[in-house]
Amino acid sequence: MRILICEDSALLREGLVRLLDDAGHEVVAALPDAADLPGAVEAAGPELCILDVRLPPTYTDEGIRAALALRAAHPCLPVLVLSQYVEERYASELITGQSAALGYLLKDRVADVRDFLDAVDRIGAGATVLDPEVVAQLLTRRARDERMARLTDRERTVLALIAEGKSNQAIAQTLFITEASVEKHITSLFQKLDLEQDEHGNRRVLAALVHLGHDQNPRATGAPQNGAPR
Repeated sequence: MRILICEDSALLREGLVRLLDDAGHEVVAALPDAADLPGAVEAAGPELCILDVRLPPTYTDEGIRAALALRAAHPCLPVLVLSQYVEERYASELITGQSAALGYLLKDRVADVRDFLDAVDRIGAGATVLDPEVVAQLLTRRARDERMARLTDRERTVLALIAEGKSNQAIAQTLFITEASVEKHITSLFQKLDLEQDEHGNRRVLAALVHLGHDQNPRATGAPQNGAPR
């Protein structure tokens, strides 16, 4: 996969270049800031862009604003925001936008290189991969959603695992049930949460937002936690 990196830390930027090269990807550009990002995207034609949130010159929100601009200009371009911070002002807009594949991972919670590379592959293939902590920080103050009362205990557990970014296969393995049963639970909870299918397949993300927006601790669901983003 052709990947563009926008990261101000020279050490991390070069580390990502080496890591992605070793994994068989092609890093087509590695930028220290977002100033030349639009031109680099046009010239290099990346299939995935990885951006930090806080970039020069102010080190506040340049990166995530650049990600929003990229998604507006190139709706089909997958974007991975990799940061130490959750930029609340723009992150919700980025996550809920009806656009291409997206990832938002916290650097300090990437505990395994294999998990990171798996997330890169999944985002490049069209998936949305969010660290549960990112969404939890954005939505802990949202009001209770009465739609959650419609779900059974098992559907709530499946929804909690969706919020962690787990695939149907991973949910089935966690709950010791078949993938067919997982699919039935997911179909049911989508219907109960009034989530219609859209062309981008974002119902899993929207369901996760409902779950994490419910006035509860997202870690109090009984679902296993391993501390690593999926």
